[in-house]
Amino acid sequence: MHIPDGFLDPGVAAVAGVVSAGAVAYGLRHAEASLDDRSVPLLGVTGAFIFAAQMLTFPVAGGTSGHLLGAALAAVLLGPWLACLVLAVVLTAQAFVFADGGITALGANVLNMGVIGALLVGGLMLGARHVLPDRRDVFLAIVAAGAWLAVMAGALAASVELALSGIPLGTVLPPMLGVHALIGVGEAVVSVAAVSAVLSGRADLVAAVRGTRLAARA
Repeated sequence: MHIPDGFLDPGVAAVAGVVSAGAVAYGLRHAEASLDDRSVPLLGVTGAFIFAAQMLTFPVAGGTSGHLLGAALAAVLLGPWLACLVLAVVLTAQAFVFADGGITALGANVLNMGVIGALLVGGLMLGARHVLPDRRDVFLAIVAAGAWLAVMAGALAASVELALSGIPLGTVLPPMLGVHALIGVGEAVVSVAAVSAVLSGRADLVAAVRGTRLAARA
């Protein structure tokens, strides 16, 4: 889903960059207020895991490959705003060190692969607290659904950005959504496995369940 240089209209790239910068700035403010000795190590480990996972690809179809985005996983473990911050750091390092994604498209890539998914999953978790049972299986099902939706929402956003930059939406949208529907399944599996492992050992570290009966029972 990384967009290279030269694919986006400068205006589209600028707008996406402003939105991403605003989310990252708020994430920094949130980090100053909320980070403590307990959550700092998890933030570092989550960022390192997402960075490594994004470097590993898996075949999808027709020679296409996908990789973990990590926005949903980070949002569940850290909260949506810290997730935006972590994904921005990961994607910036990839762009400058590995040339994975264009520099001029960095704002769009952070928006598509980080901000949209993190805020979507964060909102989903908040809403689920009020309407769904406070059980582990229900929580993990929400994680899976959120991970899949985060991938699809990012693919949709990337398609719209490319369409606004001159590529016909009918050309880019069907293959993007088709391929990422399969990638989203892999994202859901990995996210559920990682969250389940942390939930079993240290449920108090999982931001999405902190303060709930599920965390107390775990």
